[in-house]
Amino acid sequence: MKKQRLQHWILASDIMWAFFALPLAYVMRYGFTWYGPTGGTFFTFVPPLLVAVAIWVLIFSWMKLDGFRRGWDLPATLSQLVLALCLLMAVLMAGAYLLRIFLSRLTLSYFGFLLFVGFLSIRCATHAILGSRYVAKAVRRVLIVGNGPVAREMVAKIESHPEMLCQVVGFLSSADTSFDSRLPAIAAQARVIQTLGVVDLIREQRIDEVIITLSKPGSPEVMNLAARCRREGIGVSIVPHPYELYLSKPQLLDLGGLPILQLREAKSRFANSGFKRSLDVIFGLGLLAISTPFVMLGAIGLVTKKGGAFTRELRCGQLGKHFWMYRLNSDRNCQELSRFEIILQQLSITEMPQFLNVIRGDMSLIGPRPESPERVKHYSEWQCQRLNVKPGMSGLAQVCGLREEHSSEEKARFDLQYMMHSSLFFDISLILQTGWTLIGRLLRPNKLGSRKVDAISSGATDFMVERTLPSAHSSQSSAD
Repeated sequence: MKKQRLQHWILASDIMWAFFALPLAYVMRYGFTWYGPTGGTFFTFVPPLLVAVAIWVLIFSWMKLDGFRRGWDLPATLSQLVLALCLLMAVLMAGAYLLRIFLSRLTLSYFGFLLFVGFLSIRCATHAILGSRYVAKAVRRVLIVGNGPVAREMVAKIESHPEMLCQVVGFLSSADTSFDSRLPAIAAQARVIQTLGVVDLIREQRIDEVIITLSKPGSPEVMNLAARCRREGIGVSIVPHPYELYLSKPQLLDLGGLPILQLREAKSRFANSGFKRSLDVIFGLGLLAISTPFVMLGAIGLVTKKGGAFTRELRCGQLGKHFWMYRLNSDRNCQELSRFEIILQQLSITEMPQFLNVIRGDMSLIGPRPESPERVKHYSEWQCQRLNVKPGMSGLAQVCGLREEHSSEEKARFDLQYMMHSSLFFDISLILQTGWTLIGRLLRPNKLGSRKVDAISSGATDFMVERTLPSAHSSQSSAD
């Protein structure tokens, strides 16, 4: 299914539910009577309903509220719907007040609640249908050519986007390269085949599409493989390299038949704006006041156990400037933690002293997590872009499950995406998702990792193949 078509179906379902939700809200408020409002009838709510639908269409298009924009994730979908519906209801109530139109606030509250329940149900039902056995026959079987970081990320992307209706069933790699241990198979499970047997194997495995993730997709052997697949009616897709250059938002141009990939730099206007700084100070002070009792409780417990409540760590901030980051004195890398310290870490109470860093201006509430100067010293040029904004207490990488132990490269991919799309609503959405993440950690005390990050190691593929690509473009030799 094409992503744009799916968005249209979800938007149409939202509109249909809105036309059903308002009469239901009316009945919940007034009962089964036509003359419910004072001096009015049910028709009093028809114009606001039409306005609400029009506003929702605009918000849906602006915020991409189909639920699959960055891959299916329930906390992200919840937070986006909450923000969008709060905006919708605020506009409706403000408009009614300014125009002096009497509308029952209780009815509008019922309407907003029903919209949230219905819209969330539509997206959850869509996700369930896409993953059900009823659409299994429409799922395309995909073979990944390559075994490096890009191949690994391609698997993760496909796993998180069920609307693409794709399933990775195997990998194809040169015999003279070692398999990435983080891929969903191990070298011992690889099958070695001859060059000319590759297409036969692809037919045998009923492959629908081949995705090439190699660093040199234009080499003769890869072009020959692509040509053979096309002759067999198998789709061929290519991930251009270097992939790191266009992590944000590329645009493909067609210049007289010559494809040009136009790259855009992450501007980060909102992330570096004075408005965001003002919000950091206001909300930072409020959250500091709320978190102080929890921090003090944790500090008292750590003083009795370790003799010291607080610690500080040297970190790199915006433009590489060093600063001291504060936290409770609980070692993240310790394998033998008490139950008390586990709870402190899972609820991120150990990180709450960093509200002081936010107020001081060293950090922001949302942004890339700061790393040590030792790590930053080994950054590549594109990873250094994450230093263009203030580091944050939480960010896109963290709500997606990446923690301190994950590589800087993995986190930089999410951080650069945040920088490209930073906005007030995105920041608020990430704050709400952080709350969901903390609740999830509390409910799963023994699982600190991310199912999205670890999904690619669950053994989801059917096979892994080793073969010698450099001979793919040559004719059959006596060895074959």
